[in-house]
Amino acid sequence: MRKLLLAAAIVAFGAGSAFAADNRSQIRIVGSSTVFPFSTAVAEEFGQTTNFKTPVVESTGSGGGLKLFCTGIGLNHPDITNASRRIKGSEVDNCAKNGVTSITEVKVGFDGIVLANSTKAKRFELTRKAIFLALAKDVPDASGKLVANPNKTWKDVDPSLPNQNIEVLGPPPTSGTRDAFVELAMEGGCKKFPDIKAIKKKDKKKYKAICHSIREDGAFIDAGENDNLIVQKLESNPAALGVFGFSFLDQNRDKVQGSIVDKVEPTFDNISSGKYPVSRSLYFYVKNAHVGVVPGIKEYINAFTSETAWGPFGYLADRGLIPLPVAQRDMWRKSSMSLTPYKK
Repeated sequence: MRKLLLAAAIVAFGAGSAFAADNRSQIRIVGSSTVFPFSTAVAEEFGQTTNFKTPVVESTGSGGGLKLFCTGIGLNHPDITNASRRIKGSEVDNCAKNGVTSITEVKVGFDGIVLANSTKAKRFELTRKAIFLALAKDVPDASGKLVANPNKTWKDVDPSLPNQNIEVLGPPPTSGTRDAFVELAMEGGCKKFPDIKAIKKKDKKKYKAICHSIREDGAFIDAGENDNLIVQKLESNPAALGVFGFSFLDQNRDKVQGSIVDKVEPTFDNISSGKYPVSRSLYFYVKNAHVGVVPGIKEYINAFTSETAWGPFGYLADRGLIPLPVAQRDMWRKSSMSLTPYKK
């Protein structure tokens, strides 16, 4: 069997390749910090219950993971990348340019993005409009003209909010959580202004720049890809808020609390039902050319998409993953196990 794997590697990666199959006998996974705890849980269970080695899982952010994933085919490139957003067309093109032409997409569940603060402080009740006015680079003034964001405190944004400085810790631009946050929360608030919404019909790029650009004057602090670190910082600084996935809130309820957004609390039921307005889908992507070369990839997919893992009573739900409806789970499991190639 070992000789067959080595032969497959030579065929797939070229006889002159420096990536001998002997160099790697375990799956390498990169990508989203939000999907990281779920992927890690599956990897650990996989290593304990099968004859395959425990996969190596790295938290690089969705954008960073897809960049690594799309760099090429070969055993020095990742086999799987996690993403807290769907792969972009430009990333599919970049993959293809580097020979990564067959990718399987696996949608694993839902997650909510929360704006949380310390349990030592008062819980925030926000609207998406308030989130936009607090964190956008440019906002409308009283006459509707766009100006550099003048809001220093939450009370400046909304008189009902606390008179404390706007200080939000969040993920970097490479993060899928950041992408989803600006699309769902900030753009959701941006669209509440009719004059800005009207720009979308005339100039989509300008509209996106207004709605998605986060201020750079210190009110929003790039805290990196480590969501656990953001939780720790919130615990030590009750005046700050942090942006991260629901699973980190769920695992740290003794330390942080999620803000109510548009009168909806970030809970398991509200996210799964679609009531919570700042929620998104989670994915991982498989490099099909590596299946049969790196041992255990298809078996790992099988483990992740088992009811024991991603089902409503599975161990991933205990860690905060919001399961897909049963019909979707059946569809995605069938698609992923047959390694159906992704199409734009």
